[in-house]
Amino acid sequence: MNQAKLQTLAFTLAISLTSLILVAYSSTAASRSKVQLQVLGAGGPEINDRRAGSSYLLRIDDKAVVMIDTGPGSSLNFEKSGADFNDLQALLFTHFHVDHSSDFPALVKGSYFTDRKKDLPVYGPSGNDLMPSTKEFIDKLFGKSGIYRYLNEYINSDSQSNYKIQAHNVRFAKNKIQTFNIAPNLTISAISVHHGPLPALAWRIDAEDCSIVISGDTSNEYNTLIKLIEGSDLLIAHHAIPEQATGAARNLHMPPSEIGKITQAAKVKHLVLSHRMRRTEGSEEETSAIIRKYFPGPIDFADDLESYPLTGCGK
Repeated sequence: MNQAKLQTLAFTLAISLTSLILVAYSSTAASRSKVQLQVLGAGGPEINDRRAGSSYLLRIDDKAVVMIDTGPGSSLNFEKSGADFNDLQALLFTHFHVDHSSDFPALVKGSYFTDRKKDLPVYGPSGNDLMPSTKEFIDKLFGKSGIYRYLNEYINSDSQSNYKIQAHNVRFAKNKIQTFNIAPNLTISAISVHHGPLPALAWRIDAEDCSIVISGDTSNEYNTLIKLIEGSDLLIAHHAIPEQATGAARNLHMPPSEIGKITQAAKVKHLVLSHRMRRTEGSEEETSAIIRKYFPGPIDFADDLESYPLTGCGK
C-alpha cells in the first residue's frame, strides 16, 4: 500500500474514532443527567421531509414522564426511544393540526398491550369554530359516536379498561400562565400563543429544578412567549420558516430574528430548533447567523430521536 493510501486510511480511522468518542461522550453525558428532553419528531406537515411530525418526551431518570404532541411517526419513534407507556404522567398538546396530533389514536390502541393501570391526564387548548377543544378532540375520536368508537372504553367511566384518559381544556388566556401540578417536582405551565386562527399553546415543564419550554407553532404575535420562557434551561423553538417568509407562513410561524429576540430577552441557556421543513433546509448557517445577533448561547438543529440532557440543573 502506497503512502498516499496509508495517509487516507489513517485520516478515515481518525475521523471514525473521533465520532465514536463524541457519541460515547454524548451517551455518558445523557446518562449523568437526571432530566433530558428527547425529540421524537423534528419535522412538520410535509410527507417528504424525512422526519416524524412534532413530538417530544421529557425524561426524568431516563423514564419518559411527559409527552408533548403526537405527530405522524411519533408512535414508532416512541418505541425506538425505549420509552414505556406506563411511565407517562401526562400528555400535552400544543394544538390539533395533523402534524401534531395524528398518532394519538395509535398510542391509545397500542396501550391495550401494556399493563398501564393509572389514568392518563391529557392537556390541550380549548376550541373554536375551526378546531375542537381537547375534550371534543378526544370525544370525536373515542366517544360512542366517535371515529374509533371501538376504543370507547378509554373514556367511558362505565367500562372496565385498566385506565382512563382524563381530558383537560386549557382555556384561552392571552396573557395568563396556567399551571398544573402533575407530581412532586413536576409542574406544567401553558400560555396561549398566536398560530393563525387556531387555538394554540406553548408549554413549559419544570422538573427537578430544570425548566424546558416547547414553543409549539406560533408567530408570537401575542408577545406572550417571553413571559413563559424566562430563565428556562432549554427552549425548543419551531423553525418552520426562513427569515424572508411572508404571507400565511409568516402569520403562523416565527422567523429566526423573532426566535433570537425572545431567546435573548428571556435569558435562555440553550436553544434547539425543531419542526424543520424543506423551506428551511440548507439555511441553517443563515439562521444561526441571524439568531447569533441576539443570542450567544448554544444552538442545535433537532433531528428525530436526539436527546438534550440538562446537565446544569436537577442534580
